[in-house]
Amino acid sequence: MAASNYSLKVNRDLLDPNFESYRLSLDAIPTYNVELDAAVEEVKLKDSQYTLEHMRAFGMYNYLHLDPWYEDSVLFVDCKGRVLSLTVTLDTALGKPREVYNITTESSQCEDRLCASLSLTSATWVALSDGAGRLYLLRTGKRGDSSHVKWETLFSEDMGEPFTILHSISHVKDKLHTMELLLLRIQKDPQETKGSGYSVSLEWITVANTAAHGQEKKYEVKKRRVLRGKSVPHYAALEPQGKGMMLASEKPFVFTHVDGLPVEQPGPEPMEVEKTDPIYFWQQTAEDITLCVRMPEGFIKEEVQFRLMADNISIGVQGFAALLEGQLYASVDPEASTWIIKNDKSLEVTLQKRSEGPMWPELVMGDRRGEYVMNDEQAALIHERLTFLTSEDLNGNPDKDKPPCNSQELEDCDGFPEDSFSLTHFDGDSLKPTQVVNLGSHQYLFTVDVNPSDMPCLCLRHDVDALVWQPRPDQPSNMWEHIATFNALGYVQASKRDKKFATCAPNFSYASLCECLRRSFIYRQPSPVETVLFNRKQGRQIGQVAKQQVASLDSDKPILGFRATNERLYILTSSHLFVLKLMDEILASL
Repeated sequence: MAASNYSLKVNRDLLDPNFESYRLSLDAIPTYNVELDAAVEEVKLKDSQYTLEHMRAFGMYNYLHLDPWYEDSVLFVDCKGRVLSLTVTLDTALGKPREVYNITTESSQCEDRLCASLSLTSATWVALSDGAGRLYLLRTGKRGDSSHVKWETLFSEDMGEPFTILHSISHVKDKLHTMELLLLRIQKDPQETKGSGYSVSLEWITVANTAAHGQEKKYEVKKRRVLRGKSVPHYAALEPQGKGMMLASEKPFVFTHVDGLPVEQPGPEPMEVEKTDPIYFWQQTAEDITLCVRMPEGFIKEEVQFRLMADNISIGVQGFAALLEGQLYASVDPEASTWIIKNDKSLEVTLQKRSEGPMWPELVMGDRRGEYVMNDEQAALIHERLTFLTSEDLNGNPDKDKPPCNSQELEDCDGFPEDSFSLTHFDGDSLKPTQVVNLGSHQYLFTVDVNPSDMPCLCLRHDVDALVWQPRPDQPSNMWEHIATFNALGYVQASKRDKKFATCAPNFSYASLCECLRRSFIYRQPSPVETVLFNRKQGRQIGQVAKQQVASLDSDKPILGFRATNERLYILTSSHLFVLKLMDEILASL
């Protein structure tokens, strides 16, 4: 199964071209805190864990976990191995976090121990790692109930080297309750001689109930699949039914082992590959597109099958498979588009763009069988814009006092990734990538759970904005849907040099960033203003204002966890759990 290139399609209706800026609001943010009985279990990196990947995976780990099934319920693990849960109903009367589970103390003896990690698998199941290589699957009951039921261990097994849990899901397969988990490890790699000496390993584990109907539940590992790469993924999640997975990483991953057996890797491509002629050629201007499709010999006008809608096109000949079919990069006006037969050999189609101006990077999404032909005017314009990059001298601007940067002296975190940053969908059966998105300059910002029944959303920078994308694995033609926008957040967050975590409310009413110490920044969506405001420069009335707020914690401890709900922001330090009340201002005024 060959992977097809895919482009993220921005929903223009969710963009605000007239957005100006955030206005600093001095409104006080009600802040409450709970003092912890024991410190949070923060694991410091050792001298041997020196790479950038160790820092990304474990040094920047978010120790606070938000329960997506039960609103305003958070969990964390303290230094005594206790899993503690706090559900907030009344901010002014915060109770103490209650213990729901206790990890055995044997894990503290592990030399390369990592931080304990949690994954809320379903409304009644949790996956837990002790940081020393043991995996627990715990039946929790309905965690939102006030009965305070202790969690029950139904699976406990040593999985080898220490790991953290990235994601987990629960589903029923062949009438058996099944759980899928994604584990992250950074391992020494003897073959990695030029770099850090480490590689990144992702293990996809399937655990299922093997007990007969009516017997006591017995869970066993049914399948283990290993992927390897050279960078910690920014995003990694499994599909709701375990049929595939998605990864966003700076360097590619490939499946290497299944149940301990190596996966056959595709051989190297031959040096000379026969180049096939393009099926179609296309040109464009700011207003329209001209498409020329090669047709079968001897065809006549009555045999042409042409179908055009605003976002789709299909061209073929009766009795043959469609020559060109798929989703257009952007919308066209079908009524203003035409086609004619040229020289009895080809079909020339003129497509009228619905939105004038933007140039299309491709004609049909994911179709690479055509060739783009640039006209002389466009080529001259590009050449003019790039002339400043060229010089007749070998060193056009010598500066001996400040020699040019030597790329070999750069640290890993300073260098630009060798491979392009990509978002990949892997099929669970073939273990091959099916769709790949080249994210290029779209910087990853954060991951957020919007609906626990869906895959987690990822937020990417697009120009100055931050766009939230919802994976839709059941929609191959629109696998990543643009569902929300935070205006100018991509630009704003780039100025926060001390930024540690970022997140947003599940209803997208605000986004928030926090620094390593004390400060957090809240950026609200534009909301109606109560007073009349005018833009003096443009002489127009302003109906909405986007507010920025800054909260500073009364603590000198580093921030270890950071989560957001629709009404509250939760910040965890080693000694306190802070709760910031951020109820939507519109609702608060009702």
